[in-house]
Amino acid sequence: MSRIGNTPVAIPSSVTVTVTADTMSAKGPKGQLSRPIPSHVEIKVDGDEVKVSRVNDSKPARARHGLTRSLLQNLVTGVSEGYTKSLEIIGVGYRAQSKGNVLELSLGYSHPINYQIPAGIEIKVQKTVIHVHGMDKELVGQTAAEIRRFRQPDAYKGKGVRYVGEHIRLKAGKAGSVGA
Repeated sequence: MSRIGNTPVAIPSSVTVTVTADTMSAKGPKGQLSRPIPSHVEIKVDGDEVKVSRVNDSKPARARHGLTRSLLQNLVTGVSEGYTKSLEIIGVGYRAQSKGNVLELSLGYSHPINYQIPAGIEIKVQKTVIHVHGMDKELVGQTAAEIRRFRQPDAYKGKGVRYVGEHIRLKAGKAGSVGA
Protein backbone atom coordinates (compact mmCIF):
# COMPACT_ATOMS: atom_id res chain seq x y z
CA MET A 1 0.00 0.00 0.00
CA SER A 2 1.52 3.28 -1.10
CA ARG A 3 1.22 5.97 1.56
CA ILE A 4 2.43 8.64 -0.83
CA GLY A 5 0.20 7.45 -3.68
CA ASN A 6 -2.95 7.44 -1.56
CA THR A 7 -2.50 11.05 -0.41
CA PRO A 8 -4.53 13.41 -2.63
CA VAL A 9 -2.79 16.34 -4.32
CA ALA A 10 -4.28 19.68 -3.24
CA ILE A 11 -4.82 22.14 -6.08
CA PRO A 12 -4.35 25.85 -5.23
CA SER A 13 -7.04 28.23 -6.49
CA SER A 14 -4.69 29.73 -9.11
CA VAL A 15 -3.90 26.35 -10.72
CA THR A 16 -5.97 24.21 -13.08
CA VAL A 17 -5.17 20.53 -13.60
CA THR A 18 -6.26 18.75 -16.79
CA VAL A 19 -6.09 14.99 -17.29
CA THR A 20 -6.48 13.41 -20.72
CA ALA A 21 -6.12 9.76 -21.69
CA ASP A 22 -2.32 9.82 -21.73
CA THR A 23 -1.15 13.17 -20.27
CA MET A 24 -1.55 15.20 -17.11
CA SER A 25 -1.02 18.95 -17.28
CA ALA A 26 -1.11 21.86 -14.87
CA LYS A 27 -1.54 25.53 -15.71
CA GLY A 28 -0.83 28.31 -13.24
CA PRO A 29 0.61 31.80 -12.80
CA LYS A 30 4.16 30.66 -13.69
CA GLY A 31 3.15 28.85 -16.88
CA GLN A 32 2.10 25.40 -18.02
CA LEU A 33 3.70 21.97 -17.58
CA SER A 34 2.59 18.55 -18.78
CA ARG A 35 3.77 14.97 -18.42
CA PRO A 36 2.73 11.61 -19.82
CA ILE A 37 0.75 9.39 -17.43
CA PRO A 38 2.50 6.09 -16.69
CA SER A 39 0.55 2.93 -17.48
CA HIS A 40 -1.27 1.01 -14.70
CA VAL A 41 -2.39 4.27 -13.04
CA GLU A 42 -5.62 6.30 -13.11
CA ILE A 43 -5.96 9.99 -12.20
CA LYS A 44 -9.24 11.64 -11.18
CA VAL A 45 -9.81 15.34 -10.52
CA ASP A 46 -12.30 15.95 -7.66
CA GLY A 47 -12.90 19.67 -7.16
CA ASP A 48 -9.80 21.14 -5.50
CA GLU A 49 -7.84 17.88 -5.23
CA VAL A 50 -6.54 15.14 -7.49
CA LYS A 51 -6.53 11.45 -6.55
CA VAL A 52 -4.20 8.86 -8.05
CA SER A 53 -5.18 5.19 -8.00
CA ARG A 54 -3.72 2.06 -9.51
CA VAL A 55 -5.59 -0.19 -11.91
CA ASN A 56 -4.58 -3.46 -10.21
CA ASP A 57 -2.12 -4.73 -7.59
CA SER A 58 0.61 -5.85 -9.98
CA LYS A 59 4.21 -4.93 -9.21
CA PRO A 60 4.49 -2.26 -11.97
CA ALA A 61 1.22 -0.67 -10.80
CA ARG A 62 2.42 -0.50 -7.19
CA ALA A 63 5.76 0.94 -8.31
CA ARG A 64 4.16 3.70 -10.40
CA HIS A 65 1.43 4.66 -7.92
CA GLY A 66 3.52 6.85 -5.62
CA LEU A 67 5.72 8.01 -8.50
CA THR A 68 2.76 9.38 -10.44
CA ARG A 69 1.42 11.21 -7.40
CA SER A 70 4.84 12.79 -6.75
CA LEU A 71 5.20 13.85 -10.39
CA LEU A 72 1.73 15.42 -10.29
CA GLN A 73 2.58 17.26 -7.06
CA ASN A 74 5.78 18.56 -8.71
CA LEU A 75 3.73 19.87 -11.66
CA VAL A 76 1.28 21.70 -9.39
CA THR A 77 4.01 23.20 -7.18
CA GLY A 78 6.09 24.17 -10.22
CA VAL A 79 3.36 26.18 -11.94
CA SER A 80 2.24 27.86 -8.72
CA GLU A 81 5.52 28.58 -6.84
CA GLY A 82 8.45 27.24 -8.86
CA TYR A 83 11.64 25.62 -7.61
CA THR A 84 14.99 27.10 -6.59
CA LYS A 85 18.38 25.53 -5.97
CA SER A 86 21.26 27.64 -4.70
CA LEU A 87 24.94 26.97 -5.26
CA GLU A 88 27.87 28.70 -3.58
CA ILE A 89 31.32 29.20 -5.06
CA ILE A 90 34.19 28.81 -2.62
CA GLY A 91 37.76 29.62 -3.64
CA VAL A 92 40.06 32.58 -4.17
CA GLY A 93 39.38 34.16 -7.57
CA TYR A 94 36.37 31.94 -8.29
CA ARG A 95 33.43 33.96 -9.58
CA ALA A 96 30.32 33.85 -11.75
CA GLN A 97 28.49 36.33 -13.98
CA SER A 98 25.19 36.05 -15.76
CA LYS A 99 25.30 37.59 -19.25
CA GLY A 100 21.95 37.21 -20.97
CA ASN A 101 21.37 33.49 -21.44
CA VAL A 102 25.00 32.55 -20.71
CA LEU A 103 26.52 31.94 -17.28
CA GLU A 104 30.22 32.76 -17.27
CA LEU A 105 32.21 30.93 -14.60
CA SER A 106 35.82 31.53 -13.57
CA LEU A 107 36.77 28.48 -11.54
CA GLY A 108 40.56 28.40 -11.56
CA TYR A 109 41.01 26.96 -15.03
CA SER A 110 43.07 28.69 -17.72
CA HIS A 111 39.85 29.73 -19.47
CA PRO A 112 36.39 30.90 -18.41
CA ILE A 113 33.53 28.41 -18.70
CA ASN A 114 30.49 29.64 -20.63
CA TYR A 115 27.39 27.65 -19.67
CA GLN A 116 24.36 28.03 -21.95
CA ILE A 117 21.31 28.47 -19.69
CA PRO A 118 18.47 26.12 -20.76
CA ALA A 119 15.06 27.52 -21.74
CA GLY A 120 12.73 27.81 -18.75
CA ILE A 121 15.55 28.48 -16.26
CA GLU A 122 16.48 31.79 -14.64
CA ILE A 123 19.87 32.23 -13.03
CA LYS A 124 20.65 35.06 -10.63
CA VAL A 125 24.17 35.62 -9.31
CA GLN A 126 24.83 37.39 -6.00
CA LYS A 127 28.59 37.65 -5.37
CA THR A 128 29.47 33.99 -4.73
CA VAL A 129 25.96 32.49 -4.71
CA ILE A 130 24.18 31.24 -7.84
CA HIS A 131 20.38 30.88 -7.65
CA VAL A 132 18.86 28.51 -10.23
CA HIS A 133 15.08 29.05 -10.53
CA GLY A 134 12.42 27.49 -12.75
CA MET A 135 9.07 25.66 -12.99
CA ASP A 136 10.33 22.18 -13.83
CA LYS A 137 11.86 20.49 -10.77
CA GLU A 138 13.87 18.05 -12.89
CA LEU A 139 15.33 20.77 -15.08
CA VAL A 140 16.27 22.95 -12.08
CA GLY A 141 18.04 20.03 -10.40
CA GLN A 142 19.79 18.98 -13.61
CA THR A 143 21.00 22.53 -14.31
CA ALA A 144 22.33 22.93 -10.77
CA ALA A 145 24.10 19.56 -11.01
CA GLU A 146 25.72 20.50 -14.34
CA ILE A 147 27.01 23.80 -12.90
CA ARG A 148 28.35 21.97 -9.82
CA ARG A 149 30.11 19.42 -12.04
CA PHE A 150 32.38 22.12 -13.55
CA ARG A 151 34.38 22.25 -10.28
CA GLN A 152 33.23 19.83 -7.62
CA PRO A 153 34.31 20.59 -4.03
CA ASP A 154 37.87 19.56 -3.27
CA ALA A 155 38.22 16.95 -0.53
CA TYR A 156 41.24 18.67 1.07
CA LYS A 157 40.47 22.40 1.03
CA GLY A 158 36.75 22.43 0.17
CA LYS A 159 37.23 24.74 -2.83
CA GLY A 160 34.74 24.49 -5.68
CA VAL A 161 31.02 24.76 -6.36
CA ARG A 162 28.65 23.27 -3.80
CA TYR A 163 24.99 23.45 -2.86
CA VAL A 164 24.15 25.99 -0.15
CA GLY A 165 24.08 24.09 3.13
CA GLU A 166 26.01 21.11 1.74
CA HIS A 167 28.60 19.83 4.19
CA ILE A 168 31.88 18.62 2.70
CA ARG A 169 33.87 16.26 4.90
CA LEU A 170 37.47 17.37 4.52
CA LYS A 171 40.32 14.88 4.52
CA ALA A 172 43.41 15.43 6.60
CA GLY A 173 46.43 16.52 4.56
CA LYS A 174 49.89 15.05 4.76
CA ALA A 175 51.18 14.83 8.28
CA GLY A 176 54.38 16.85 8.20
CA SER A 177 57.48 15.64 9.97
CA VAL A 178 57.26 16.11 13.69
CA GLY A 179 60.37 17.92 14.99
CA ALA A 180 63.33 15.85 16.20
